[in-house]
Amino acid sequence: MISPATMGKKSKSEKKVKGAEKTAAKMEKKVSKRSKREEEDLEALIAEFQSLDAKKTQVVETACPPPSARLSASLTAHPEKEELILFGGEFFNGKKTYLYNDLFFYNIKKNSWLKSEIPNPPPPRCSHQAVAVSQGGGQLWVFGGEFASPNGEQFYHYRDLWVLHLATNTWENIKAPGGPSGRSGHRMALSRRQLLVFGGFHESTRDFIYYNDIYSFSMDAFSWSRLSVSGIAPSPRSACQMTPTPDGSGIIIYGGYSKLRLKKDIEKGTIHSDMFLLKQEGKSGQEKWTWSRLSPTGNKPPPRSGFCMAVGPAGRAVLFGGVYDEEEEETLEGDFYNDLYLFDTIKNRWYPSQLRGNKTDKKKRRRGKKDEAGEEVTDEKEESASTGPTEVIKEIVTEDGTVMTIKEVIPGAQEAEETNEGDEEEEDASALVEPCPRSSAMATVRQGKLFLYGGMFEVGSRQFTLNDFYCLDLHKMDQWEVLVEMDPKTQEWLEESESEDSDEEEEAEGGAEGGEEEEKESDKEDEDEHPAAKAGETLTEYQARTEQYWMGLAHANMGADAKDKKVAKVALAMAKVFFEENTEDA
Repeated sequence: MISPATMGKKSKSEKKVKGAEKTAAKMEKKVSKRSKREEEDLEALIAEFQSLDAKKTQVVETACPPPSARLSASLTAHPEKEELILFGGEFFNGKKTYLYNDLFFYNIKKNSWLKSEIPNPPPPRCSHQAVAVSQGGGQLWVFGGEFASPNGEQFYHYRDLWVLHLATNTWENIKAPGGPSGRSGHRMALSRRQLLVFGGFHESTRDFIYYNDIYSFSMDAFSWSRLSVSGIAPSPRSACQMTPTPDGSGIIIYGGYSKLRLKKDIEKGTIHSDMFLLKQEGKSGQEKWTWSRLSPTGNKPPPRSGFCMAVGPAGRAVLFGGVYDEEEEETLEGDFYNDLYLFDTIKNRWYPSQLRGNKTDKKKRRRGKKDEAGEEVTDEKEESASTGPTEVIKEIVTEDGTVMTIKEVIPGAQEAEETNEGDEEEEDASALVEPCPRSSAMATVRQGKLFLYGGMFEVGSRQFTLNDFYCLDLHKMDQWEVLVEMDPKTQEWLEESESEDSDEEEEAEGGAEGGEEEEKESDKEDEDEHPAAKAGETLTEYQARTEQYWMGLAHANMGADAKDKKVAKVALAMAKVFFEENTEDA
């Protein structure tokens, strides 16, 4: 029996949750206000990209070399074909940040790439999310992500939802109210007939906020709703892993990263390694969602952020790489990984992965006996005869003379032993090659094979962005197949001490393949088409004289629903960007 004194009172946990929600709401409002001015400046730049894309009226498909080096793109298995789809991403050369919205298709059987230019695509972005579904002949859904100023100091966080209709090669911007706020580093997964979006972050020059809310987009009603979930939710975070359960009734959240501001200029990062289950119960239209914490067994991965994860066969999720940052007061150094872990979503268990090697060197080992649970048991004598893993160090010299040291771990080989016929396995550990350690790579699984593309690692203050491409058969688990080797010529890096003149020369000669060249071509086109500044004309005079032109261009890019006040601000900013760029060149 409940006493009158306790009726209506909230438990301590409920009060904490409510308090945390209020604090998060205040912080979101504060961040939103401060970042609004920054995002308005970047809207002009984004509008410029969209005006260039708007000139494309036909689908153009071109056979091409592999995509340029990048990280934080999306790599997704085609739902209907033996293909992979790569979209967006970013590249940083030490001076300038490049964002992409290019679209590539990789044909698995032919080992070939196709660049697809489709009219009216989403603007350039990275750290977005993409999910493929089979309906309507195949669709690729893209939500959110971020755009950065060329100097990497200002950020625009998208809250838009797009769908690529794969059967017709058309992009569609889905305008449905009530969706998540602008963010990047979030995660999105398909659960039955809905897209679920969790977490992420929003950052301005001075402030940041991390989220732990969860939204649902109905694939039937084309509408957003914020889910009301019972239980204790994961703490706010970005860059976690979101894995659907095999029965489609829920999702599993693992790991992630978040920051806290301790003092005005002091921030502390947290690498999360906890795991949660979001479970859906009840009939359609009457669903109830519940958070619960999972405590998986097995050998868990060491804490890390920036790992990539994909859903493999038999309900197993595959985790690769990542970085563990050691934060000092004024320095940040990272240990990068290239190890592989499997998580069995059915057994709730982690397994470290060990490649078996191919079968060519005629070294044989006895298969271990199995215990009552069916797990393989290795004989102690056999264990003592095995050699430990060997670390091979390979040095690559880039065009500018920088030496990159890449470590490859080769598992130990077993000593040769007598075996019965039909009970043998052959190994060649010496032939194993693995991707170098990295974070922010792209991974996906198709037909039981794990595909891994790009990412980055750091050496001192220098960042190396990768464009290599690997494949691993998850059934055989024998060895990585190298589809594209890392090209040292793509490793452009401009030190801060270099002059602006050398910066421009380097960009003209190399850099992120395609991105810089396209940007220069588009700049030339813009100079010819936009109204030129007259000799001796001030910015104010130029803006007044060309107001109608820039208003029309801003309206065309922002759509008919855009408010006049916002269109006017974007138009002024576009005129300013164009005027300053061209008067500086003059």
